[in-house]
Amino acid sequence: MKRIIDVVLVLIALPFALLASIVIAIAIKLDSPGPIIYWSERIGRNSQPFLMPKFRSMRVDAPVIEAEKFSDAKNYISRVGAFLRKTSLDEIPQLWCVLTGKMSLIGPRPLLPIETHVLELRKKAGVDQLLPGISGWAQVNGRTNITGDEKAQLDIEYMQKQSVFFDLKIIFLTIIKVLRQDDIIH
Repeated sequence: MKRIIDVVLVLIALPFALLASIVIAIAIKLDSPGPIIYWSERIGRNSQPFLMPKFRSMRVDAPVIEAEKFSDAKNYISRVGAFLRKTSLDEIPQLWCVLTGKMSLIGPRPLLPIETHVLELRKKAGVDQLLPGISGWAQVNGRTNITGDEKAQLDIEYMQKQSVFFDLKIIFLTIIKVLRQDDIIH
């Protein structure tokens, strides 16, 4: 049922996503040199790495480190990138991962391989067996304003409570958080 809902909602969003993607791609190219899409290695279901696309919001010389430890991130974010991050429009390319089955709309957010502490906590609790999501329980409860331990605990809570109705609640809360631009550090 979750997979059906994911595909149906992505297909409904596709016309908006395609139109927005064209505008965003042009804006990124006009704003800074480099590729339009940034492919980030992430850890997915069963602790397997995969490539997750995002619209590039940072300069090409930005270091790859955990968001919580990136104290000078604002020095690397492009002008268009700042807008994309505030509005979460940089996440649109991840709809491709939902269609291909590497991600879900809702689930634990896929982590960078360097986020070993949270990855270990997830694996120990079995959270790594879940399909990662574009948004999740941890994102609507703090995003990058929470510690790795808190993120892992919220992922465990999601795993224990997961249902179609819980996912729909998280989708609703995600929309509210994005519109309010809550919990965005950079």
